[in-house]
Amino acid sequence: MRFTDRVALVTGGGRGIGAATAGRLASEGARVMVSDMDLEPAREVAEPIGGVAVACDVTQREQVEEMVARAVRELGRLDVLVCCAGIIRDNLLFKMTDDDWDLVIDTHLKGTFLCARAAQKAMVAQKYGKMVFLSSTSALGNRGQTNYSTAKAGLQGMARTLALELGPFNVNVNAVAPGFVETRMTRATAERMGVDFEAFKIGAASQIPLQRIGQPEDIASVIAFLCSDESSFVSGQTIYVRGGP
Repeated sequence: MRFTDRVALVTGGGRGIGAATAGRLASEGARVMVSDMDLEPAREVAEPIGGVAVACDVTQREQVEEMVARAVRELGRLDVLVCCAGIIRDNLLFKMTDDDWDLVIDTHLKGTFLCARAAQKAMVAQKYGKMVFLSSTSALGNRGQTNYSTAKAGLQGMARTLALELGPFNVNVNAVAPGFVETRMTRATAERMGVDFEAFKIGAASQIPLQRIGQPEDIASVIAFLCSDESSFVSGQTIYVRGGP
């Protein structure tokens, strides 16, 4: 029960890695606020774990600040922030629209920035906090994902910078970069490519040294470590969770 008496906020918590993370933190004692763009997915995750559901568009400063204030108001404090909110709008550069770029950059980068800026107030005041940002192996470059790759690389720089700024206040900031994980997002990628999802997964597994694809729980376990006191001397790092080097 590594998170007894801890309060966690998970954005993008209604599905996939965010949902798995919310469940993992709650299973180890945390009181969790689950945030998603729509309230119903957040509620479906929050209710079974005794959490609090909230609808929030992380690109909107007022909504983010109210969400964080509500977490502190209703749950008493804020110890952990996990930023999983994200979207994809994949396309080759010459086909990528301004909206494709803006939506992805705003959701991943601006959204994480707004959440971190709001959350640090409570964490700095109590001189304790853990932040984890969800990056991706796409940060290393991926065809058809100029917007997504740029955003995910930017999150690694954000984590390193905030680790420097917030470290003196006992706040750890790290990023996790998953490889191929079975989620709605990877299913959408297969659909964009016109590939059967089962065949897509088999092909991906063949390129991974462990010969399997990742599951949301694989990523949640690493996030949980970075949110725990076991990682108290780990900050400013990006951990690649991809089944191999």
